[in-house]
Amino acid sequence: MAELPRIIPLFPLPNLVLFPGVAVPLHIFEPRYREMIADVSASHGIIGMMLLKGDWERDYYANPDTFTVGCAGRVSQLVKLDDGRYNLMLEGISEFRVVRESRERSYRQAEVEWCPVEPPPAIDAEALEGLRQLLFDYLGDNAAAAWKSLIERGLRGADLVNFLCFHLDIPAIEKQTLLEARAARLDCLFDVLTFKLEERKLGGPGPHGGPGSVQ
Repeated sequence: MAELPRIIPLFPLPNLVLFPGVAVPLHIFEPRYREMIADVSASHGIIGMMLLKGDWERDYYANPDTFTVGCAGRVSQLVKLDDGRYNLMLEGISEFRVVRESRERSYRQAEVEWCPVEPPPAIDAEALEGLRQLLFDYLGDNAAAAWKSLIERGLRGADLVNFLCFHLDIPAIEKQTLLEARAARLDCLFDVLTFKLEERKLGGPGPHGGPGSVQ
């Protein structure tokens, strides 16, 4: 991977946690973020996705609090619409930690510390079978087709774990916990799914008390 910039723009959202190796489509319409896209498309093309926290609605158009760990993505397939909005794909590349923010532009920027790239976690046959069984229990009737699709796409190791962390229908705060777990992400995913299944047995929150889904 090419050397990453020390200062990157931040794009905080209330419901999206990006993971390395995952691509997400974005529609950019706010003027400050249009400026951000124009700037990064003329330079390094990297945006730091952050999860908003606390009472962010009250301060959304200023600088609401975010978690300190995010995941950066590189812009691809950029299309500028006639009215100045943008459609793009953002491909996750690396986790980072915010060191300090700067307010020199209309959008947020920060000096960041890039998290070391961890070797892909090895998922042995036993762990893979355990993950498959948890997903089958969580997804119900949707599980077989979803699992077959993932395996046929060749997803393994970190790519498989990151894909599941991003796409599983669980709250954003739990996805943030998975992002911050980094090398322990697989173990954390086991814990999250196990907790969700126990919660469901007790009639707790979930998709109408029924099986979960992959978004």
